[in-house]
Amino acid sequence: MESKPATGRYLALLTLGALGVVYGDIGTSPLYAFKECFAGMKPLEPSRDNVLGILSLIFTSLILIVSVKYLGAVMRASNKGEGGILALMALAFPERSEKTTRRRAVLVGLGVFGAALLYGDGIITPAISVLSAIEGINVATPALEHFIIPLTIVTLVGLFAAQRWGTGQVGAVFGPVMIIWFVVIGILGIGGIMKYPEVLFSLNPWRGIQFIFQGRWQGFVALGSVFLAVTGAEALYADMGHFGVRPIRIAWFAIVLPGLFLNYLGQGALMLYDPIAENIANPFYRLAPHWALYPLVGLSTAATVIASQALISGAFSLTLQAVQLGYLPRIAVKHTSSQERGQIYMPQVNWFLLLACIGLVLGFGSSTNLASAYGIAVTLTMITTTVLFYFAARRLWNWSAWYAGIVCGLFLILESVFFAANLLKVFHGGWFPLAIGMVIFTLMATWKRGRFLIWEKLRPAAMPLEMFLEGDTVHKIARVPGTAVFMSGNPEGTPIALLHNLKHNKILHQRNLLLTLVTEEVPQVNPAQRYQVEKLGSGFQRIIAHYGFMEEPNVPELLAAAPIDGAPFNLHNTTFFLSREAVALAKSKRMSLWRQWLFAVMSRNAQSANSFYRIPPNRVIELGMQIEI
Repeated sequence: MESKPATGRYLALLTLGALGVVYGDIGTSPLYAFKECFAGMKPLEPSRDNVLGILSLIFTSLILIVSVKYLGAVMRASNKGEGGILALMALAFPERSEKTTRRRAVLVGLGVFGAALLYGDGIITPAISVLSAIEGINVATPALEHFIIPLTIVTLVGLFAAQRWGTGQVGAVFGPVMIIWFVVIGILGIGGIMKYPEVLFSLNPWRGIQFIFQGRWQGFVALGSVFLAVTGAEALYADMGHFGVRPIRIAWFAIVLPGLFLNYLGQGALMLYDPIAENIANPFYRLAPHWALYPLVGLSTAATVIASQALISGAFSLTLQAVQLGYLPRIAVKHTSSQERGQIYMPQVNWFLLLACIGLVLGFGSSTNLASAYGIAVTLTMITTTVLFYFAARRLWNWSAWYAGIVCGLFLILESVFFAANLLKVFHGGWFPLAIGMVIFTLMATWKRGRFLIWEKLRPAAMPLEMFLEGDTVHKIARVPGTAVFMSGNPEGTPIALLHNLKHNKILHQRNLLLTLVTEEVPQVNPAQRYQVEKLGSGFQRIIAHYGFMEEPNVPELLAAAPIDGAPFNLHNTTFFLSREAVALAKSKRMSLWRQWLFAVMSRNAQSANSFYRIPPNRVIELGMQIEI
């Protein structure tokens, strides 16, 4: 996508798509971000200095974090056109080109933890977005207030239930709906500005600095709510591969940023013009005339559903990347489009997110209460991105330590201040996304460590392939017609499944393919570099297939296209031999018993290899063994 910059109609379509997917989260922040500063857990007085100061901080944050950091700097770090925290981690620390050091291990762990925190964001965003949109009913008709929670849950259930059909059919309307959204909130904002034009003074960054120094502790506390205006910025980088940098930048500067600025200005102007309790409690909806409230609630709900859809799809993509990179066990993946590779559905992830969202809505009860839990995980993810970007910039562009340090240091200072302000939310619900992140991180670290220990345990016991092929057994054993495929993670040694087959069945097929799938730390692998095929003699061939961490291997298709020797590949006369290791718990200095138990549970519940690699189950023979780690 980057090698052939989009132009003309195609660029317009990509920009429209970026509006519908990338900017859903940050684009719906006006529903709750500004009001939380004056009607949240620790409300400010809606004085002129406070309103102008808060608006100035929101605008400065949008410019520095979104425009400068992500659009100007981070999105330059393209991993073969793809973005996201795992892609950035692979750029900063390519696993196969650098020695493993303690510092590298810590920083890679930080990257994995940052990725784990995105699940917390993926849970809170649908809950707070949909709930804040439907709370507009209370502004239109207070008598319907008791319907807000049930309607929110029904909307969330419908949203997650629709995931099995994929986003392809409805994706075309996402962009137009978001264009309408940004135009409408911009017009509402203009209406507010006309009532109190002095609100335009807030565009001066000095107003925000004055507010911080004059407000001191109260100003510092308010930063936790100000940060809500930039949540969703990570989506710009994560979805870079779908649309490219240029369409995302055009959408931001031409449509999104003006719409957000105008609406925040309008909310501030309304609060200064008529600071009654109703305007302070929900300035977004109070900008609209009464006749437009119900249509605005409908449009807001549609916009928040789109924002939630983007994060749910992001959680699916992140999970798939983690599986491919070896941080999670195989999970059921269903492809919802025969044409678009990236459109996937993960039932287990989907229903986990739904149950967590419903729990949040019932537990917190309002968008104000949810806002007290929102932000801390996002700030940590942003800090992680900045740290990884420092190392990626030095490696990719040979930035000097002082230059990279100055650029990243400025971002770190800003994000660290926001993080410190959000720490005050820990005891008011902020613990929830941190707890989710810690649980996911523990699962990812345990799986990665357990697979490494199993590989380390099996490696010394594996017979070198050359020794096996030179032995008498290969030449004297009985042969049967057909093709046998032995899958193994180690391309050098003899597959365990092959040795077990010989031990128990005492036969070999006429053609034997030793298949190893290697996941490279790039999003996609050039199809021309997909295969390494080597003829080993005695009816054996070794195939090493390379995949990117955003690709899903299809073994039958792979073998049908591979340049193997002999007759064309025929699935109906091929048998796949797979090995499965069962973990036997034992005292070990290398992994505690509780982590061994956790690893064993994850291993037992992992999707079968034949399902994950799309091998027909009636063509598979699994051979198991127990192993202590």
